Amino acid sequence: MIVLESLEQFKVVYRDGRKWNRCVEAIENIANIKDGVMYSIGDSLVYMVEDGIARHTETFEGNRRYFDVHYYLEGRETVEFAAKPDLTCTQAYRDETDREYFTGHGECCELHEGQIAIFDNGKAYRFVGDNRVRKVVLKVTIEDGYFLNK
Repeated sequence: MIVLESLEQFKVVYRDGRKWNRCVEAIENIANIKDGVMYSIGDSLVYMVEDGIARHTETFEGNRRYFDVHYYLEGRETVEFAAKPDLTCTQAYRDETDREYFTGHGECCELHEGQIAIFDNGKAYRFVGDNRVRKVVLKVTIEDGYFLNK
């Protein structure tokens, strides 16, 4: 998981590449969309605004074709993450959902307003806690891209 302290830092670190520019475009468009409704930009990105009590999940979730980017608008949320090989698979990968589920234990990190978290596909994650959070959730294709500073 990569955590950046602000949208401005994201724009500097990920300034090159169409998918990264589309992430910024999506975030800058949130005033024009409805909460809880998924929108798309091109064929490489879908996004929505989530608002409510942070979801607490029992299992870790992993992806293979898309990675998640969460931009925190309000509130705090704790995420637990771990490398997939360090966890036990409880539900095998399904191509239809781009998800696989795991159990185990990982490292916890609290994310808060202003930060951007990028969840890469080598790890799985789950949310812990019961705080209200408002964030932009982006699902970005892994094709034609790379992670900087990794």
